[in-house]
Amino acid sequence: MRSAVFLGGLAACALATLALAPHWGAVPIDGWAEAQRWLGPSEAWTGDTKIFAMRVARVALGFLAGGALACAGAVLQTLLRNGLATPYTLGIASAGSFGAFLVLAFPTAWFATQLGATLGALLFAFASLALVLALARRSRRVDGLLLAGITLNFLFGAGVMLVRYLADPLRLAAMERWMLGSIEALHLGDAGQLLAWVGPPLVLLFLLARELDQLAFDEELAAARGVAVLRTRKLGLFAAGLLTAAVVARTGPIGFVGLLVPHAVRFGTGLRHRALLLGCFLAGGSLLVLADLLARSLAIGGRSSELPVGILTALIGGPCFLALLLRRSTR
Repeated sequence: MRSAVFLGGLAACALATLALAPHWGAVPIDGWAEAQRWLGPSEAWTGDTKIFAMRVARVALGFLAGGALACAGAVLQTLLRNGLATPYTLGIASAGSFGAFLVLAFPTAWFATQLGATLGALLFAFASLALVLALARRSRRVDGLLLAGITLNFLFGAGVMLVRYLADPLRLAAMERWMLGSIEALHLGDAGQLLAWVGPPLVLLFLLARELDQLAFDEELAAARGVAVLRTRKLGLFAAGLLTAAVVARTGPIGFVGLLVPHAVRFGTGLRHRALLLGCFLAGGSLLVLADLLARSLAIGGRSSELPVGILTALIGGPCFLALLLRRSTR
């Protein structure tokens, strides 16, 4: 009952966030009037209506990205049995950033820089994911995967620094913006493309929910109850890795959502993964949309340009996570 009430509250907050977030931003518009025009024929659209439409696309993209990162973080914390595990623990985000940096630094072989950056990020993220799955197949130790992920993070981090050193200084601005993480969408098709990537792994995680419930308590006990531990771990790692790769390829690395949200949601849902994953998707999506709303509305130092959302998630997530740790330590 408590879990149902908690999820109902998260759903209400998510709906309110999705409905209200497009109304605000750096450019003031009459949100309700533009929403009516947006729902009507496109011939009646004004300049403000087009701004509202882009905000709707941005909100949809941010909600999907935040929900995917939060679900990936929750599953990795279960599979790796480590509360500090995040979607970036396995080195997938570092690999994706390295792939994007290669294209942004040397784009001459690509017909479109943004498309090339996305493809490069996906290519290297999937390569890193394949390596992690190969290690999972060879090793039964959870800490082996953690050590491999830390190693990959260092390797690809060094690769990013090397590319930055070799790149044309005039291209460094675009590269730095990628590393800061940002949500940029022009139409709902951008969110639809991300949904095509994150939808299947999210469904797979919900199908694995019962096995994940068993693994959350004890792997040996789960195996005694008939759970295929290695198979579940590989499928869970694949799904979480695909979620991370898809989001990083579209938005760049955005931290703390996959770390903070699962810990916060467990207070209301417990360890049941169907409720946990649903709560993480709702809370993670709402958190990233609200952070992006704040980022695109702030004027810092007299500048009205949009602040990359990755900066705000770090500024908000760090103190919030410390508060959660302090709350647990005093219990």
